[in-house]
Amino acid sequence: MADPARARKMADRIKEIVAKRLDKGLRDPRLGFVTITDVRVTGDLQHASIFYTVYGTDEEREDSAKALKAATGMLRSEVGRNITARLTPSLEFIADAIPENAQHIGALLREAQTRDAETAEMAATAEYAGEADPYVKPREFDENDELDDESGIDDEADAAR
Repeated sequence: MADPARARKMADRIKEIVAKRLDKGLRDPRLGFVTITDVRVTGDLQHASIFYTVYGTDEEREDSAKALKAATGMLRSEVGRNITARLTPSLEFIADAIPENAQHIGALLREAQTRDAETAEMAATAEYAGEADPYVKPREFDENDELDDESGIDDEADAAR
C-alpha cells in the first residue's frame, strides 16, 4: 500500500500530464472542449480514474468520450514517460457530472426561493386562530378582594365554582 500523500502527488502529476497533452491536441476530430476536473489514484498506484467534463451538447460529450477511450493507450504511454514510478497506472476516463449537478442545485435553489416567497406572503396575511395573545396573565388583585389564607385563591372565585 502506497503512502496517501504519494498517491495524491501522482494524481496531480497525471492530471497535469493529461491536460497538457489534451491542450496540445489529439488527432481525433471527435474530441471537443474537454476539461480535466479531477484524478484519483488507487492506493497501490495501479489505476487512475480521470474525471472530465465536456462543454457542448450531449452528442459532443458522447463523441469526446469515444475519442478519449480511443486515445487511452497513447495517453497512458505519455503518462509513463513523465512519471517516476516502476509501473504505469491504467487510465480510466469518467465523465464528471458537475454541470448536471450544478443545474440540479440551481433548480432546487430556485424552487426554495419560490416557496420562501409564498410562505412570506401567507405569513403577511395570516390571522390568529384564537386570541392574539393566548397566554394566561397573572391576576391582579384589588384591595377589596380577599384571599383565602391557605390556598391563596380568591373567596369569590371559590364561591363561583
